[in-house]
Order: sequence, then structure tokens, then C-alpha cells
Amino acid sequence: MTTIAEYVSNYSANLHFGDIPADTVHLLKRMIIDTVGCAIGGYTSEPSKIARDLAAEVTGHRRPVTIIGSGLTSSPELATFANGVMIRYLDFNDGYTTQESGHPSDSIAATLAGAEIVGAGGRRLIAATAVAYEAFCRFGDACNIRALGFDHVTNGAIASSVGAARAMGLSPAQTEQALNLGITPNLALGQTRVGELSHWKGCAYANASRNAIFAALLAERGLTGPTPVFEGELGFFSAVTKEPYQLEPFGGDQGQPFKVHECNIKQFALGLYSQTVVEAALDARRQVPGFNVADVEDVHIRTLQKAIDIMAGDEEKYHPKTRESADHSMPYATAIALTHNTLNESHFSDEHINDPGIAALISRTRIEASEEANRRVPEAMLCNFDLRMKDGRTYSSEVAHFRGHHLNPMTDAEVEGKFRSLCEGLLAPEQTEELLSRLWRLEDETSIGDLLRLTRI
Repeated sequence: MTTIAEYVSNYSANLHFGDIPADTVHLLKRMIIDTVGCAIGGYTSEPSKIARDLAAEVTGHRRPVTIIGSGLTSSPELATFANGVMIRYLDFNDGYTTQESGHPSDSIAATLAGAEIVGAGGRRLIAATAVAYEAFCRFGDACNIRALGFDHVTNGAIASSVGAARAMGLSPAQTEQALNLGITPNLALGQTRVGELSHWKGCAYANASRNAIFAALLAERGLTGPTPVFEGELGFFSAVTKEPYQLEPFGGDQGQPFKVHECNIKQFALGLYSQTVVEAALDARRQVPGFNVADVEDVHIRTLQKAIDIMAGDEEKYHPKTRESADHSMPYATAIALTHNTLNESHFSDEHINDPGIAALISRTRIEASEEANRRVPEAMLCNFDLRMKDGRTYSSEVAHFRGHHLNPMTDAEVEGKFRSLCEGLLAPEQTEELLSRLWRLEDETSIGDLLRLTRI
């Protein structure tokens, strides 16, 4: 009998650029462009500075990895962590949702590092990123680990381990050991995303990718890990899921499509489940003649229960005190959108978080689950939005697929526009255009390090 680790490792080691259809390659490049843009946009954040400062303490490594933005190098593990923190900080990188949700693009920190470690080029990076997306999404399809008390970055450790191994060109046997070593010590607690959220919310997956690179480097040298890591007496199924499950075949196996086709690019810098809500709020606001936020009587939102659990399920989401809580707060995002007729990363400053007008509007916001929204999961993230004004009139909007959802995708031009906006004020315009052009031609790149040094701010 083939174990899950054996199947995943054989798939990972044997997926090559030439095995991936052209339309899938194009989507993977879109995701990599979006992810690099998000990292540049997150460069100035406090957690990113902390991660880069720590990485700067390690220099002269025999196999250095480039840090996005600074252009400096560090050890593979610390550079991966720093890049992962920048990728995730704005909560603007892509998302996937099924039984378990999360951000498969977080694993790009690991695939970038793995490719640079061995001097691989863009084709290897694309194949490794495809592997990481398959692993994250297929394991997410199999089980809702959040309901069992574990954070989605537990699946991220799996995805980053096989992604890093593929980028480094490890054999099936070495990849299996990287998976064993990447999973066993890295079971992340769900406490990361409940209550008042801390900096760790944006660092947890970066840590999973850091540990994945470490696991791949150990496996490359012949270190073995506990096996069978999933089916064993005290393995993943025993400790995490409490019962075994079956994985669907990965992309390209038995005619399966690649999962990147079901991943979503965010229009707004906030949690995935609030994307439709903000879009609906802006649509309802546009319907009101001469809109004035002071004239809002109340707001009524109906959406899926899972969205409420994550984005409006605890008291802190109605009284956010940190940026991390605010960008995971559906009522806060709604109040910002109605007040400012937009939402971007600037709206998570202390000035806005502490705005008494925002707090007052949140207090008049009611959110409840909808049977129809629950029924349409995961095909849609349905939101029905009612905006009632003090004159008694109600303006309504319904959004099922936000702009950037895989069933309502952004155009390439829109993806480029988002990238440019994230680089604005940090990279010179000509630098941004060169970087963007080379990312679109990623399969022609021979040095990932040279490409990443183009991001130097």
C-alpha cells in the first residue's frame, strides 16, 4: 500500500515544467507576480523589519538566499522567514477556500528559496509552485483542521516542504523525508487566529516555510524523519484529524485539473471572506443619492457561517485594537468601506482603528448566516447586504463572486495594476516595469537570485 507521503513525494519529484498546461503556467505566473507585489507592499511593516533585522545577523552563508526589498542575503531559513512575513503582512495575497481555507501563495517564500539555493531558474520555480499549490489545496479539500483546533498553516508546512523539495530537485525518497521532517514538529495551533490577533497572524505561515526549508536541507543530506507520518500510530491522523482521509489525485494525475485554477486574487487588503462584503457595501453605497455616512441607520449582512466564524465570530472583531484584528474583521471592513468609499492598506492605521465614527457604525451592523450562502460553499462566498438609511429607505446588494474570484477573475491588466500600486513609492517606475516584464517571462529566467535583486528598494 502506498502511503500519502509516498504518493505526494513521488508526484512532487516527478512534476516538471513541461507537464504543466500553458494556461496553468500563465495562472501560476499571475500568482507569483501578485505575491512578489504583496511582499514589496509589506516591506515597511514592523514585523517585516523585525524579520529582516534577524536575517541580517547571518551573513556569508555558503548557499545564501536573497531577501526581497533589501537585496541582501541571509541563510536559507531566515531569508525564507523574512520573505514570507513580507508576502503575508498586508493580508493581500491570494486565497483558497474549501473545507480548510488559507493562502497557498505563502509557500512561494519556500519555492523561491529552494530554487535559489540550487541555482535553478524560472521553470523549476513554476513547477515547484504548482506542487505547493496542489498540496495546500488538496489537503484543504480533505479536512477542516480549524474545527479541530489547528491553524491552516499546518497544511502550509506540508505544501512548503514538498514545494521546497521540488525547487531543490530532491529525489522522491529525499522529498518523503523532507515531508516527514516538515510535518512532525510543525503542527500550528488555531489560537493564532482567534481573539485579539497579534503580529504572529502574518508570520505563522512564514515560519512554516522557514521550517520547510530546514527540513528539505536536512533531507538533502540524508537525515530521516518519522514514518509513516500520516498513518502512523501517533501520526498526523491520530494527532490532528482524529481519523484518516483520502486525498484526491493531484493536478495532471488521472486527468485532474490543477488547483491554481480555483484560487482567488484579492481586490482588497483584508481577509478573503470579507471581499464580497466590501464589494456589496460599496455597491449599496453607490445607490444612495448624496450618500452621507451620518445618515446610515443600520447595516444587515447575510453570508456564510464559515465567514462569520473567521471574520466576525468573536468580540474582538467588533472592537479591533490591532491591525491584524482589523483586517480580519468583517464589521470593521464594512464600516471603512461605507465611510471612505474605498478600502486599502492605509485604513488599518491606528487613526482609523480608533475612529469613534467607525466604532459607532460597527455597533449598528448585524451579521448573520444565510442558508443559501452556506449551501453555495465553496462555489461562492455569497453576501446579501442591506443598507438602511434614517429616512427609512433600504438599499440592497448581492455579491457571490468578488472581483478576483476564480469565477470572476481579474484581467492581466488588473493584476498588473495591483502590482504597480504595491510598488509605488518603493521602486522606481522603470524598475517596477522591468521586474513585471521579467516575471511574465519567468520561464526564461536562469537565476532566481538575480530576479529577486531587482526588488531592491
